[in-house]
Amino acid sequence: MTFLQLALISAVALLGPLLALPRKWHLPVVLGQLLAGILIGRTGLHLVDPADPAFNLMADVGFALIMFVAGTHVPVRDKSIREALGGGAAKAGAAALLAVATGFGIGAIFGTGHAPLYIVLLASSSAALVLPIVDSLNLGGPKVLTMTAQVAIADIACIVALPLAVDPPNAGRAALGAAVVALCAVVLFFVLRALERSGTRGRLHDVSEDRKFALELRIQLTLLFALAGLAVLGHVSVMLAGFSFGLVVAAVGEPRRLAHQLFAVSDGFLGPVFFVWLGASLNLNDLASNPQMILLGLCLGAGTLLVHAAMRVLGQPLPLAILSASQLGVPVAAVTIGSQLHLLQPGEGAAMVLGALITIAASAMAGRSAAATQEAAANPSGANPATNSR
Repeated sequence: MTFLQLALISAVALLGPLLALPRKWHLPVVLGQLLAGILIGRTGLHLVDPADPAFNLMADVGFALIMFVAGTHVPVRDKSIREALGGGAAKAGAAALLAVATGFGIGAIFGTGHAPLYIVLLASSSAALVLPIVDSLNLGGPKVLTMTAQVAIADIACIVALPLAVDPPNAGRAALGAAVVALCAVVLFFVLRALERSGTRGRLHDVSEDRKFALELRIQLTLLFALAGLAVLGHVSVMLAGFSFGLVVAAVGEPRRLAHQLFAVSDGFLGPVFFVWLGASLNLNDLASNPQMILLGLCLGAGTLLVHAAMRVLGQPLPLAILSASQLGVPVAAVTIGSQLHLLQPGEGAAMVLGALITIAASAMAGRSAAATQEAAANPSGANPATNSR
């Protein structure tokens, strides 16, 4: 990779914010970045080589940071979420059972041998996508809290299960590696919590802020990369390391200054590099030569929506059920791991991304519907809410 190529990657990644700029669309920034990678990568102009070792390493670092930030978004310290855990766990479990039947059916129809992977995809949700939509639309109430808990539980469970589902023959090895990473994350939680309660972290923060050392960011990145290195040694994706450490930081309490620093590093540079790399790695021409993979993507997207929409039977409003189906992190991780291990069939990775994009589009519409329903319930007379609040 050259500096000119890096400049190109940074420039085309701006397509993400441009597409996400209209608030009413509720499109995630990563969508434009994926499209930018598709444009300059294997599908399009071949201006970058996703197999370049330097590009690969930067993408892996970005992937670890993205999953770390996603883990910090899980509201593990929110007491209201804890109270909704029972209902959320029940719905996540019911969706997982439906995903088993649907995933085996899709696997049997297409004959890819990847039914376990499809089950995880169908059952998954993305807290990193759903929570910003909930916040931006000011959605609230007990049912929203239960849905949020459901999404968090499904996100965590599917991220843990994904490495086992991608490569079933080596599931035992992956399970051992995952257990080691999880154990180290638990140890880190107790260590960081002790430092927080003793005031050591606060004193470190004061010195760092006064002397402009950025010590918290340096230490957190060191721990993240160490955990990622351990994951690689244990034949586990850096995805699990990043997400586990993100949960640890969320449970301890993420300092505001560190959050801003991580935003700059992840969302401003390495995150876009990863998504452009992922888009560049996809060869959508395989979809043209393998039309059944287009159908696979449609089935995965529709199947995910149906699995989650079925939670209407358990009393969940349909817009919230569809919103909970929004996913990106797990499909992206599945494509990344599958591509790195050369386990996917031609076009299968693109099919998974297509399925994820279908859920994103549906969740954006469902979010607007949920917001309209909430506004109508709060303002049955149809008067202007702003006027009523005066």
